[in-house]
Amino acid sequence: MATPLSADRLLAALRAEGVRVVEHRSWRSNNRNAKGPWGPVHGVMIHHTVTSGTDASVRLCYDGHSALPGPLCHGVIAKDGTVYLVGNGRANHAGLGDGDVLAAVIAERALPADNEADTDGNARFYGFEAVNLGDGRDPWPAAQVEAVVRASAAILRAHGWGKAGDTSVIGHSEWQPGKVDPRGPGITMRDVRRRVAERLKHPADWSPGDTNPPNERPKEAPMHLYYERRNPVTLTPGDWYTITWDRVWAPEKGWSDRDLAQTLLKGEHTFSLDFAIRAEGLARGQEIQLRVARNHRRPGQEWARAKSWPISSPVHDGGRLHAAHHWQGHLPGSDDNRLVAEVLATGSAPIQIDELTASLLAWPA
Repeated sequence: MATPLSADRLLAALRAEGVRVVEHRSWRSNNRNAKGPWGPVHGVMIHHTVTSGTDASVRLCYDGHSALPGPLCHGVIAKDGTVYLVGNGRANHAGLGDGDVLAAVIAERALPADNEADTDGNARFYGFEAVNLGDGRDPWPAAQVEAVVRASAAILRAHGWGKAGDTSVIGHSEWQPGKVDPRGPGITMRDVRRRVAERLKHPADWSPGDTNPPNERPKEAPMHLYYERRNPVTLTPGDWYTITWDRVWAPEKGWSDRDLAQTLLKGEHTFSLDFAIRAEGLARGQEIQLRVARNHRRPGQEWARAKSWPISSPVHDGGRLHAAHHWQGHLPGSDDNRLVAEVLATGSAPIQIDELTASLLAWPA
């Protein structure tokens, strides 16, 4: 019988495994313990959110909704691999599932088919919700799947699970009849379990392909930045607007203000960028387009557009819209290359955007 990890032990285990963690609001005391037991625990369950956008997904999983109070999991795994901790204790994520599956998880043996819903999974499993639409088409970026693997391995390592097998990590679809998560291009539970088992053969700070001793590993770490614009923007239909940002967050530094600036990243990096908007007053069938672009400046010349990557273009049913865009790419060269995010509205009437946020993960070349 395994006693659940304390908030401090869970946080330490995740960070030791190389997981980028954000502590969201009062996650340490956010739980459903008053409604049922929490523990003994036996495994980790992976879900997808059926949502897009990091901010909205984190808020939903922290607060829940009218039919299902939060927290809806213990951690939300963003597209860029950041894990946002939203709960500590019993969470509404697993529901009733198959007791035979639980017995197999405890014994670390092959999972049977889930054909019953007779056992409380919320008391027995840690839960992670990964940001994904769950439609079978929304891709799972490599950074997100790696975070699923590392977060799962961190918990297994902390409890000493995974020694007889690798079935302490399961998908929601393997627990509760009728569920399909996690699904989509880039993830299978078989692959996740294989990679978790491989991680557990190595120290917590191991990375695949890492053959250097720990004290000789490269010191360069990925850069994680979060941007906001606090004042609304009014879009003129038909014109691309390059978003300017006035607030930036960085690990260990927290929030800092800056003058309105377009640049999200400069110099040669590989990057993963998510940015999101909320817009008000759209007409039925009106379209918003979002894209990531690279600007370049030659000596003695003005900044000019060097490259625009493919757009996403949600069409709305009228009223309030929340739209998000994800892109992974490479920013070449020196500081004369700058990464920016842009948005365009169709139609005839101006559109007000009252929330703009961006999450950037970048690796120096």
